[in-house]
Amino acid sequence: MTNILIADDHALFREGLKQILSREHAFQVVAEASSGQEALERIAEHNIDLVILDISMPGRTGLDVLADIRQNNPTLPVLIVSMHPEDQYAVRVIRAGASGYLTKESAASELITAVHRIADGGRYISASVAERIADALGDTHHDAPHHALSDREFQVMRMLAAGKTLREIAEALILSEKTITTYRARILEKMHLRNNVELSQYAMRHDLID
Repeated sequence: MTNILIADDHALFREGLKQILSREHAFQVVAEASSGQEALERIAEHNIDLVILDISMPGRTGLDVLADIRQNNPTLPVLIVSMHPEDQYAVRVIRAGASGYLTKESAASELITAVHRIADGGRYISASVAERIADALGDTHHDAPHHALSDREFQVMRMLAAGKTLREIAEALILSEKTITTYRARILEKMHLRNNVELSQYAMRHDLID
């Protein structure tokens, strides 16, 4: 029996995943979490064999939680399930140690296949993601500038590019506006851009915003 934790801030989505996973006798959802911090607490409280984790959660994001899991529970497999298209996050989360990546638009059968494969010690990625990872490994000198961003910088970059104000980003990430201003300056410097307009244009060219 594979004990599963579902971490997502939408109760209806968690319920949908539970119903899909309940079709398989080998799977048992033993815990749920609606935030990143709650996910870490549930991992400490329960005997979890596999985590299904959303990226976009309030406060501590899925990327933050993934980093903590890799540090404290390095053998615990994590399947990222996200509303963001593969080309925005998949390579980044696989590099960060996730065992797989699915979009929330994936079919129920694909979720079952992914969980089975990961529970058996494998990884689950689409052919397009595998190709992107191969390209990234084989052509590191020509990586696009956004690949140099940290996970938090990448998150802030996407929000800036989408037109969010510093205050809106600060409130969403539970950080100070001063901290977001620092992130913005660092992002522009790393990406060799001058302002938010250029940042938005870059993000659109590389399909980094929804």
